[in-house]
Order: sequence, then C-alpha cells, then structure tokens
Amino acid sequence: MRFDIEFFNVSDDDEEEKESENSPEGQSQQIVDTGSVTVRSKYPIHCLTIIGQIEGHYALAPNNKTTKYEHVIPQIVAVEESKEIKGLLLLLNTIGGDVEAGLALAELIAGMKKPTVSLVLGGGHSIGVPLAVSAKRSFIVPSATMTIHPVRLNGLVLGVQQSLNYFERMQNRITRFITSHSKISAERLDELSKNTSELVMDIGSILDGEAAVKEGLIDEIGSLSDALECLYNMIEENEEKSN
Repeated sequence: MRFDIEFFNVSDDDEEEKESENSPEGQSQQIVDTGSVTVRSKYPIHCLTIIGQIEGHYALAPNNKTTKYEHVIPQIVAVEESKEIKGLLLLLNTIGGDVEAGLALAELIAGMKKPTVSLVLGGGHSIGVPLAVSAKRSFIVPSATMTIHPVRLNGLVLGVQQSLNYFERMQNRITRFITSHSKISAERLDELSKNTSELVMDIGSILDGEAAVKEGLIDEIGSLSDALECLYNMIEENEEKSN
C-alpha cells in the first residue's frame, strides 16, 4: 500500500494534479491504495476506515481483513497538517487487535486539533473502544455492538506476579484513556469488563448501540448523515473562531 503525505499539501501550482485526484478515477485509486477517501463537498473532509483486525507489531495471515497501524499513522498526520482538509470522519467496524497499536492510533486521533467524528458500524470491539471514543464526538448505529473485556495475550505467558502486574498496568492505560474521553466511570467500565454472566467462553460485556450511549461510552445514536452534519457544524465553528 502506498501513502503520499504530499497528497494533502496542494499548492496553487498543482491544479492539474489536484483535478486528477478529485476525479472519480483518482478517488477510486485512493480507496484501493489506502482504504480512505478525501471528500470535497461542503467542506473538504477525510474519511478514514478502521476495519477487521488492527495489525500491530506482528503480521497476520493474508486471509485476515486487517488495518495496519503503520499505514494509518501517516494519514492521521497528513490530515492534521493539511491546510485544505477541515475535518476527519472515522468509520469503525473492527473486532479489535493489537492493544498497543490500537491505543497509539487512538492517542493520535485524540491529540488532533481539527474536528473529528467517529461512527461505529457493525462493531467496535476490544481495542476498538478507545478508537471510538478518541474522536471529539462519537456516534453509533443502533445495530452496532461494542465488546468490553480485560486485556488478553496470545502465546506463552509466564505464570508469575510480574506478568499479572504487566496486565494490570496495561489495563489501567486503556481504562484511563476511555474514561478521559467518554462519560463512563472507571468503576462501571471495570464492572462491565469483568462480567461473568454474559459471554459463554469469556468474561466481559457486549453493548448494543443504545446501551453504549446509556452507559456514557458513546455520545449519541446516529447514522452517517448525523455524523457528517455534526462534523460540518464543528468545522463551521472552527472557521468562525479563526475569522
């Protein structure tokens, strides 16, 4: 996959290149190359998708649908630094994945000054929860679900106190991020993640759209049009402040 950060820094001398990128063929190629698209309508916004499993330090099997965090990081930086793009729309349908990779992406999005809106479609499970709440405003469709559970690790784990301490510290990092970017309390989040009465082969909780909003995890129920309207309103507020 190819990422060209200069794509967002369009100068007056690059009109021909800009027209090519705005063409249907250019937009289609951007989707193929990056899984994202820059839309220039009312305001130029960038749509970033987080789908499948978030791939971190280890490559997953070729037949897995993955989002590679080293491919997403340059896009987030480019959007933040672009003078042309006014906001970021984050679409989520992920089962989770690498904890550190997902948390790194969430921290980047949370640290953006530009307007950001997230929309959970299908699912925003596991480390997808911090990503969903990282935007300045979060939406979820009624049919989507979010799974909350403690940190797990695949492979060999030493059964010593140091390993348990490591898990606890990692869980605390995730809990602090989620609670600082949503309305849910740390106590309630811990209670949901340690629920033993809902999942057959695991502990944790599954929240549908309405439950996620009721718990304070997501800001509101909404669809694509609601997320876009919110993003445009945030952009307009920014434009008014800058003028």
